[in-house]
Amino acid sequence: MIKDQEYVDRFNRLEELFDGFFQWLAGQFDHHTGGFYYAKSSIYDDRFLPDIESTAQALNILTRNQLLESMPQKMKEKLIQFFRSKQDPETGYFFDENAAMKNDEVMVHRAIGYSTGALEKLGSEPLYPLPLKAKAAPDYVKTPGVYLEKWKSIDLSNSWRGCDLLATSCVYIGQMDKEKQAPFLKEAIQFLECIQDPETGLWGEGSLYVRISGTFKLHTFYNRFNIPMPNTDRIYQSILHCLRNEEANDMCYIRNPIDLLAYANLPIQPKELMEIMEITIHNMARLKRKDGAFSREMESSPPAPNVAQVKKGERYPYMPKPVYLSNGLYEGDMNASTQTTLIRQQLYKLAGMPIAPLRESAGFYQLL
Repeated sequence: MIKDQEYVDRFNRLEELFDGFFQWLAGQFDHHTGGFYYAKSSIYDDRFLPDIESTAQALNILTRNQLLESMPQKMKEKLIQFFRSKQDPETGYFFDENAAMKNDEVMVHRAIGYSTGALEKLGSEPLYPLPLKAKAAPDYVKTPGVYLEKWKSIDLSNSWRGCDLLATSCVYIGQMDKEKQAPFLKEAIQFLECIQDPETGLWGEGSLYVRISGTFKLHTFYNRFNIPMPNTDRIYQSILHCLRNEEANDMCYIRNPIDLLAYANLPIQPKELMEIMEITIHNMARLKRKDGAFSREMESSPPAPNVAQVKKGERYPYMPKPVYLSNGLYEGDMNASTQTTLIRQQLYKLAGMPIAPLRESAGFYQLL
């Protein structure tokens, strides 16, 4: 029988990991552009600017800590201006200044979701029509059959990257009206069911963490369109085996299983939940940095978070050109840090406990 004090002890350790976190976050804000930098090493190097993903991720941190309502009006206006200024008036896409970003299909698709989602949170909207209405979307969105061929062409030998391409391409389905969506979603659901591993519940190939991360990417598709993900009981067993036996050397490997578990909403035995919490908090602590934030990877923060560290012998199809956001020092970064606030929320959710803002969050705006 698990005692309540064991939960309290673990959550106290979790909360302590965020000491200095909001001081770091405040330091990443750029008053001139209204955006947030990716890491500390980004701030004093003229090669780097605040970017779409980092700014949206920072806004997510503020939202999760109930800081959106108390945001100063001037800051809100700056953030709105930041995201609106990134939209191309002709195509409706959102782009950073770094030219390499346009060549990474995942980043291009993600920027639409990040920007429109951020503007909605801020009570605003894009200045121009999105790509589908602007008739700038790719040809594969014209019919469900052509869309399916696009999906079939994606290499899943690295589940994480392949499933990311699958899931983010659905941004165009999200821009369709409900009636037009239906046949596209039908094709997508049937295709995914056909290629899911019935034993593990996972998709694609690669290490266990890579396959779980790919499955996490697909959960964003199922969740967005309110579609039940099949075989979640098998996915749960795969996650449990992975947490017990594999090393999580990337913050994504810590966040993705927890987010999947929270999404699946399966009953978890108290003893197993304790084990999951213990492993997760231990892994998070290994990526905590002295600057107050968290790093994506063990040895350093990845300077180009769109490019994975590929182990010898692993395949990584569709390797994009690096989009450099920092000098990649032993430091915290926005990508990992936003993930930690989501991990924290999901752990409270799994334990059936109310989620309160982090202690230090109350003084955030005074730090700017």
